[in-house]
Amino acid sequence: MTTLTFLNEQFGINDQLVFLAGPGDLPVVRVRNDFATAEISLLGAHVLSYQPHDTEAVLWVSKQSNFAVGKPIRGGIPVCWPWFAGHPTDSSKPSHGFVRTALWTVLSARQTRDERTEIELGFESNADTLSMWPHPFALRLRVTVGPALTVTLFTCNTGDEPFSFTGALHTYFHVGDAAQIAIHGLDGIDYLDKVDDMVRKTQHGPVEIAGFTDRIYVDSDGECIIEDPVLKRKIHVEKAGSATTVIWNPWQMAARMPDLADDEFPGMVCVETAKAADDVETVDPGEEHHLTAHIWVDATD
Repeated sequence: MTTLTFLNEQFGINDQLVFLAGPGDLPVVRVRNDFATAEISLLGAHVLSYQPHDTEAVLWVSKQSNFAVGKPIRGGIPVCWPWFAGHPTDSSKPSHGFVRTALWTVLSARQTRDERTEIELGFESNADTLSMWPHPFALRLRVTVGPALTVTLFTCNTGDEPFSFTGALHTYFHVGDAAQIAIHGLDGIDYLDKVDDMVRKTQHGPVEIAGFTDRIYVDSDGECIIEDPVLKRKIHVEKAGSATTVIWNPWQMAARMPDLADDEFPGMVCVETAKAADDVETVDPGEEHHLTAHIWVDATD
């Protein structure tokens, strides 16, 4: 594992970006600038936190989450790739792919001209990944911390044949009470209800959480807004490179999840920038796909 001393010497930015040991003694990037604070774990290139200076935390992480190589972190922004949810033909392979449980490398870090902070992490195919998914690739995750949080996953095909993938920026948002929020931007859009045997339904009005919720909204490429009356704010989720949106809250199912406390589900909701179901991306050799989530917050009265 690359040492923290080396990372700070090569990529640290005085008073703005530092590498330190995080939970589980895993290397973490801590950012603090004029706009916000954020933390990114090198395990899975996983954004753990984002908090503008004038509001509460935007992202949520379970207090019972694992922090160990080979195990997923519960919360923040997991990178799900190259498949979403279970593998389509082999249930023995890890859910949501293999990159969220592997250590990534630091490629670059800089302060932009408008004083935002940008860090880029990378992960490439190797013998282990080729045994699970037989395609050469190179991934980059660029995280930009400013008045908004922008996360972009670049998928490059470094092989000689096209490949297809699904995945997600599986974002967990911190909310005051999931039962009181309203998620706007999906009215009139069809979704696959995973709680009801994947029956296709149509959304009417805003999405409200009243129980176990697991839905794949198809043909949805627009902005979603989480209206939170308890925290008196709206979280905006804009995206690119994605035609599906996943809404998830485990509700009472949290009791079956060892890395999520039974009483935590009211404080979170997932609004995922996804490529799932029929939203499958094919990348030709030498080509690249970009998947972006752009997140910002405004206060309400």
